[in-house]
Amino acid sequence: MKRFLFNLKTITATVHSSFNNNNNRLLFSINKYCNNNNSILYSNKNNICINFNKNNNNLNKRYYSNKMNLSEDEWRVKLSPAQFKVLREKGTERPDSGEYNKHYEKGVYNCAACDAPLFKSDHKFSSGCGWPSFYDSIPGALTLHEDPSLPGRPRTEICCSKCGSHMGHVFKGEGFNNPIDQRHCVNSISLKFHPEK
Repeated sequence: MKRFLFNLKTITATVHSSFNNNNNRLLFSINKYCNNNNSILYSNKNNICINFNKNNNNLNKRYYSNKMNLSEDEWRVKLSPAQFKVLREKGTERPDSGEYNKHYEKGVYNCAACDAPLFKSDHKFSSGCGWPSFYDSIPGALTLHEDPSLPGRPRTEICCSKCGSHMGHVFKGEGFNNPIDQRHCVNSISLKFHPEK
């Protein structure tokens, strides 16, 4: 076990670490946070990933907490083949085939891979596109990436911020009658619904 003192916003963390040479990432599993008086502020096994620049190994200042760092082989065991195809390989389910396309029960839609809350039912609307549509998401729940996979038609991919799994894409300015004229087009298989209690 290697032990480090790592400063993160003036908080010191005692961590285990491993270096992944394949993608130049240093992974930390945090046992506890301490303040300057060495009193424990938080105790849990969370993860921080620090990306290194391939050329000079300078730290890229992006820190990720509460992440799931499963290998793709581990995801294959955890998910069904259909879920893996969409969530991890960025596939798309057939339109009008998903469980939640015309589902309007009150509750929260979580990530099917890691169960992180992503969308509230109040955000859902009928777009007629064939996939569940949400005009907004829970703050911080999604990470956005430019998707150039369709030549001449740039899109913005949306992924779960906790586990990085593919949800779908977000589109703006389509003229839908919702508060911010935005449509998160999401695969039903990427979601897990929790009804309101």
